[in-house]
Amino acid sequence: MSRIGKKPVDLPSGVTATISGQTVEVKGPKGTHKFRATDDVTIMQEDNAITVMPRGSSKRARQQWGMSRTMVANMVKGATEGFKKELEITGVGYRAAVQGNVLKLNLGYSHDVDFAIPDGVTVTAPKPTEIVVEGSDPQLVGQVAANIRDWRRPEPYKGKGIKYKGEFIFRKEGKKK
Repeated sequence: MSRIGKKPVDLPSGVTATISGQTVEVKGPKGTHKFRATDDVTIMQEDNAITVMPRGSSKRARQQWGMSRTMVANMVKGATEGFKKELEITGVGYRAAVQGNVLKLNLGYSHDVDFAIPDGVTVTAPKPTEIVVEGSDPQLVGQVAANIRDWRRPEPYKGKGIKYKGEFIFRKEGKKK
């Protein structure tokens, strides 16, 4: 049995869920999210919680059971709290600034990098060496953070580049004479 799938997803106050067939729609203060589950699971709403149960004992049904429950839980969390990724910039002269709907990055290239901020995500730069990506969709927040990080990944010798906050960079020793 799925340990994750067995747990019901509690709906906090201010969040409403509508289930029609295999589609779940969650509305909250931070937005509305929809998820269409496969036919391998049954989704029910009881009192103030959503439960997901498998329709059979096949391997696919058990896989979809835990995944569907996690998707519903992420929609509820996104509608209430939202998701957040923090990035740190390390390097001499490397910095970031938000101007309107564009993130301007100085990353040691001969030109500035202009990153267009997509809809559904808020990007802020509280310090010149910090970037905060926030939104209600965990996939979109993670993808935007990964796209920003791809402009200058941290290198293993001096650690220069853009890294996730708390990420460990394996350091290498330089050449010896």
